[in-house]
Amino acid sequence: MNINELQKLASRKKKNVIGLMSGTSLDGVDAVLVEVSGCGTKTKIKQLGFITYPFPRGLKKKILENSKPNSGNVTDICRLNFLIAHLYFDAVKELCRKSKFNLADVDLIGSHGQTVHHLPLKRNYYGYNFGSTLQIGDPSVIAKLTGVLTIGDFRTGDVALGGQGAPLVPYFDHIMFHSNKKNRALLNIGGISNITVLNRKGDASSVIAFDTGPGNMMLDLLAKKYFNVEYDKSGNIASGGKINQEILRLLKKQDNYIEKKIPKSTGREYYGAEFLAPLLKKFRKVPKEDLLATVADFTAYGVYRNYEKFIKSETEIAELFVSGGGARNNFIMNSLKKYFGRSVEIKNVKDLGISSDAKEAICFAVLANETLAGNPANIQRVTCAIKPTILGKICLP
Repeated sequence: MNINELQKLASRKKKNVIGLMSGTSLDGVDAVLVEVSGCGTKTKIKQLGFITYPFPRGLKKKILENSKPNSGNVTDICRLNFLIAHLYFDAVKELCRKSKFNLADVDLIGSHGQTVHHLPLKRNYYGYNFGSTLQIGDPSVIAKLTGVLTIGDFRTGDVALGGQGAPLVPYFDHIMFHSNKKNRALLNIGGISNITVLNRKGDASSVIAFDTGPGNMMLDLLAKKYFNVEYDKSGNIASGGKINQEILRLLKKQDNYIEKKIPKSTGREYYGAEFLAPLLKKFRKVPKEDLLATVADFTAYGVYRNYEKFIKSETEIAELFVSGGGARNNFIMNSLKKYFGRSVEIKNVKDLGISSDAKEAICFAVLANETLAGNPANIQRVTCAIKPTILGKICLP
């Protein structure tokens, strides 16, 4: 592909785009095929296919080892960078097969990559003051394997400009789901929970968005540790337990992130196994179902507490649309309804005409389209970058 072909693709009215996402839950690759027309607030999408392509056995453990400050090694990270790209390639092929769609007809791929470390706060390092982030699954490898123009590493440019590099979904939420009639928020509960608030009278510059705290990450850890399952399906294990008020109180006391001022973002570096370790040691005799119930309730509490402290005074929402794995966890959904009460309708994002499971993958398909259109897709108020910027690296096939 030469520069003239790239320009022709950018000016095409409709494109077939694949979005790829593997998040902090580390359960596999979400791959979605969408037809995208227009750009910016005129963007229209039509979902043509979606799959979750599972990681090989043991890979989750290997990625976790190399995401921790004291257990990663450069040999593994180098190999994982290419391995993840190969897995994304397999996910693309499987998506096309199941969607009965020819890979040669795919115009563009947008890939988030797999985050192994995220350190957006500026620190002095050999006389230079900067933040940093690392996503593996190199988009150049994906482009060469698939033969499709690939755009990835969306976080890097924002962090380079002093931003948090996350969340990036708010731009997508604004151009796709803003309502002139109601104040609404979109909550994604993946490994980490993040919220986007859309004021009915506001434009992109008015969007409030940030990571509220834990999502499924700690719940998955407990499910694996005590029940030898990858996750608590539908929240059934938590539903068989009771909220332990003492543990809940200590979780609130221990957590320094939820009360932290916005803008902010977090990840496994904070809500990993180390976060739970002191409590698991202290409360060894507590029924394990109660542990899951308490942590699930704490997840919903984190969302509500952030709403009360940082959002409500500016934008009192009428609707909260939930996506991600947490949208399928009935215990979390019921806890959200308990905390927010009757004044806020808690709904699944599918009510907006988009798949709950596919939402984040669709986001990166759309962000890739925005990059080709030359549109900055970071919201300064959200990330605190010094200026708006076009995100992502364009990798030729």
